[in-house]
Amino acid sequence: MLQSFNSTTPSMELASSFTPFSKKLSEISFSSSLSPFPLQLHQKPSKPKTFRIFAVAIDPPQELPRNNPQRLLKELAQRKKATAPRKKVPPKRFILKPPLDDKKLTERFLNSPQLSLKQFPLLSSCLPSSKLNNADKTWIDEYLLEAKQALGYPLEKSDELGDDNPAKQFDTLLYLAFQHPSCDRTNARHVRSAHSRLWFLGQYVLELALAEFFLQRYPRESPGPMRERVFGLIGKRNLPKWIKAASLQNLIFPYDDMDKLIRKDREPPVKSVFWALFGAIYLCFGMPEVYRVLFEVFGMDPEAEDCQPRLRRQLEDVDYVSVEFEGNKLSWQDVATYKPPEDALFAHPRLFRACVPPGMHRFRGNIWDYDSKPQVMQILGYPLAVKDRIPEITEARNIELGLGLQLCFMHPSKYKFEHPRFCFERLEYVGQKIQDLVMAERLVMKHLDAPGRWLQEKHRRVLMNKFCGKYLREKYLHRFIIYSEQVQDAYEHNRRLRNPATTAVQQALHGLSYTVYGKPDVRRLMFEVFDFEQIQPKSV
Repeated sequence: MLQSFNSTTPSMELASSFTPFSKKLSEISFSSSLSPFPLQLHQKPSKPKTFRIFAVAIDPPQELPRNNPQRLLKELAQRKKATAPRKKVPPKRFILKPPLDDKKLTERFLNSPQLSLKQFPLLSSCLPSSKLNNADKTWIDEYLLEAKQALGYPLEKSDELGDDNPAKQFDTLLYLAFQHPSCDRTNARHVRSAHSRLWFLGQYVLELALAEFFLQRYPRESPGPMRERVFGLIGKRNLPKWIKAASLQNLIFPYDDMDKLIRKDREPPVKSVFWALFGAIYLCFGMPEVYRVLFEVFGMDPEAEDCQPRLRRQLEDVDYVSVEFEGNKLSWQDVATYKPPEDALFAHPRLFRACVPPGMHRFRGNIWDYDSKPQVMQILGYPLAVKDRIPEITEARNIELGLGLQLCFMHPSKYKFEHPRFCFERLEYVGQKIQDLVMAERLVMKHLDAPGRWLQEKHRRVLMNKFCGKYLREKYLHRFIIYSEQVQDAYEHNRRLRNPATTAVQQALHGLSYTVYGKPDVRRLMFEVFDFEQIQPKSV
């Protein structure tokens, strides 16, 4: 019996079994509404009684019109299969908003506390971008007294101080210092941004403070062991220990036991608060107060075992140190309370003596002093015009400045193995730290609405080592570096050796200008002479 199916089925199979008969296959016909289809016959010679017939019917493809809706829907479905899955929608805070019109933008900036203090531009730029609200004042009322008591500050409100006193803003900055990214108040934009700006500034304050302290405490030591001492004190692994010593852990983790937290949950908030805390203290009270909080409140001990440098072979130092360092290991009180005498030659005389050994006077009158020093001083704009009470002071300062410049250009390959301090390493160390701080202050004042992470990335890109040496070479100052005769050709013709050396000389020049003339001269060198921001017009 022949089985038939509906014609709408795209494929079909027909099978039939019957007795063979004598008619030819060409005379066999099927009456069906289907279109003609191929016929397959399977015949077994041994058993000729049955036949199986298989047939497949296929509808002819019917082309739909070009504008047919069904065809368009079909194409659309195929396209959706081919395209990649849709990405997740970014959170709303990352979606760009239309810019404010000029009127609203003007009102926002004029009402911002960041433009309220004309006397202290750096301090003003670290204030929040909008006034503190009731939620902020609630935290201040509940916890601020505990923080001030732990840090050793008077409990009276700082708002009662005069307008000419930067400490008037201490309550606000101290509140912001404790609002780390994991706390409740970090959702408020003005709090989150102000806290990140404080820790951005505070990290460089800490680095400079400890660099100056260890350079004066260990006048014969090279910068390598000193960096290890600094890391032993303020490395992120050790910061929770200092926070707990000052009993500040409950202000950072009000709902958790700090000791039971894993490292990745404990260290980032502690580091953020620690840096921001010293940013606030530096802005309101200056560097002496930074030393007091470090060594008195947190109880840091520079002689502790866990912050000692690893043992290494030391070069024998046969040269003299300045009289104030001989046989006398300075304490943090000596460094914090030191004030230069009225007729001092330098802005930081003791730091200069710690970096420039007295034995440099043996190089007075050598070839570099007569040939290269005048050209270097002309390019750098030295000596600066300073009004001194006695003309001999000016003359003595210029002599010491010339010796310091020669030390800045003295590569370690020349004299270091016989005289370890007759090279630019110690000046380079302090110059690197003051250069970081000066650039951080510049960025904070220049970009009022930028968060700390953006400033950090900007800071890193501007002060890359390859750029520091590049600006020195653009002034053709690399010609005056004093190399050993054995390595001079290699350094002058191999940029992989030359570029780090020119970077070190650049940083040593910043260290010398800081010790001789102070921070304003570092700004002059960085932004006027070497043009670190690359904003001055170039000569064609």
